[in-house]
Amino acid sequence: MKIYVYLDESGSIHKNSSTKYFAVGGYFAFGKDKSKVTSLYKKLNKNIKDSKNISLCKEIKSYDMDDAQKIEIFNEIQDIETFYGCIKVFEKVSMKKEIIESNIFFNYAVKLLFKDCIVPLLNLNQINDILDFIVSIDNRNIRVGDLNNLETYLKTEFCLENFGFKITYYDSSTNYGVQLADLIVNTFYNSYKDRKIVKKVLPHLKGENFRISLFPGHKIKGRIEKIEYNNNENI
Repeated sequence: MKIYVYLDESGSIHKNSSTKYFAVGGYFAFGKDKSKVTSLYKKLNKNIKDSKNISLCKEIKSYDMDDAQKIEIFNEIQDIETFYGCIKVFEKVSMKKEIIESNIFFNYAVKLLFKDCIVPLLNLNQINDILDFIVSIDNRNIRVGDLNNLETYLKTEFCLENFGFKITYYDSSTNYGVQLADLIVNTFYNSYKDRKIVKKVLPHLKGENFRISLFPGHKIKGRIEKIEYNNNENI
């Protein structure tokens, strides 16, 4: 069984950054809906570019969209059956030590995202074979020498589970799934950084389609129920 995960980050984990929060997240979908999510986002993305006379070759980020455009995207995307947003937010002021190595902390953040926001939603009793996570991540903050570290790290951290991990890094300008992840993680990052920025967007998000976890602690917002599915489905 394959689950497709698209991730990006908001804020900064660099030791010299004064930002109060850092977030990693995006969304995951089962195989039957993987292409449906990205195709729909590509269509909505094109509509925005057309309305603003932006070249189709240019990537638009979440801050390039107005509230109405973000709401339209969320309203359509979240109705896809196996679409689930997942976000881990880190309150940096609560950490006792500064972050020395940002790439190592990023790996740790992704592990916590899986542990707190993805795996708890999966009904593992219904899964009889290996569960493969196919993960796509924006490459802009990853050093070349660290490209294989996250995959090895996750396989080690979840060695007691029947999980597989395949990590691929993309230039977000060429990957609509990663672009959608940017919109999702940035929206929830801003809900902590300055809620006024997204106050018109947040009421349109369905709680059953998103799970948000705050670090430190175990405070969870959004979905807590496990996802039910039919083993005979092509997922």
